[in-house]
Amino acid sequence: MRTMRLPFSVALSILVVALCLFVIIFAPMVAPHGVNEIVGTSWDPPSAGHPFGTDMVGRDLLSRFVWGARVTILTAGAAVLIAFAIGSGLGLLAGLRKGWLDMLLSRFVDLVMATPTLILAMVLLTILPRSIVFIVTIIALVEATRFFRLARLIAADTAALDYVEAAYLRGETTRWIIRREILPNAITPLLAELGLRFIFSVLFLSTLSFLGLGVQPPVTDWGSLIKENKDGLLFGITAALVPGAAIAALALAVTTLVDWVSVSRDGGPKR
Repeated sequence: MRTMRLPFSVALSILVVALCLFVIIFAPMVAPHGVNEIVGTSWDPPSAGHPFGTDMVGRDLLSRFVWGARVTILTAGAAVLIAFAIGSGLGLLAGLRKGWLDMLLSRFVDLVMATPTLILAMVLLTILPRSIVFIVTIIALVEATRFFRLARLIAADTAALDYVEAAYLRGETTRWIIRREILPNAITPLLAELGLRFIFSVLFLSTLSFLGLGVQPPVTDWGSLIKENKDGLLFGITAALVPGAAIAALALAVTTLVDWVSVSRDGGPKR
């Protein structure tokens, strides 16, 4: 019996994602110091006690990187899962039912998508408290519009097929039709979009934190670490490159896995 061998890029991507999951789950055991514990002087070089060195005030960069990974990944993950559930659900319903519901939701989505996302977030965060809850809510609102567009398009195309019309004639409910007829055709592209939207959420959160509008001290994330240590680049200090490299590695890993899963799965209608 032949076994499928994973491409090297896919195996490496799985390793990166698994390492990130390990870090966020076991952060208290992985991080050698507290997130705000001062253990040295400003921008100490890497050493046996501090593998990544220290930051601009002498805190262990490895510890802050680990705790920042937990905040970044969990915050972005929560936002994109909420966006996936709300956007996909409403998109499938609007594409299938059409009428005034489709019109109302589509115009709202058009309004949100017509506004530059960073500007929209900056405006909202100047009004609302800059807490994790509101940051997750804003990111979820922005990303839900993308899921809505995709789910609505798939539902509208599938609703015109004969077997969906036959289900209506049999008297099946809208919920049954979405679960049994529409969702099997939509799950693969929606899961691919979920992976891509997660990366956009990580980048979006990091951008907000870099601008001072995201995660607020004493909590830290990867974007905050870049902001705090960016001045060190002028003196050849590479502390800011560590979280930047982590964001890039995670983005490449997730997009590689999304591409591989999308190609591997049968994207045709499942009847």
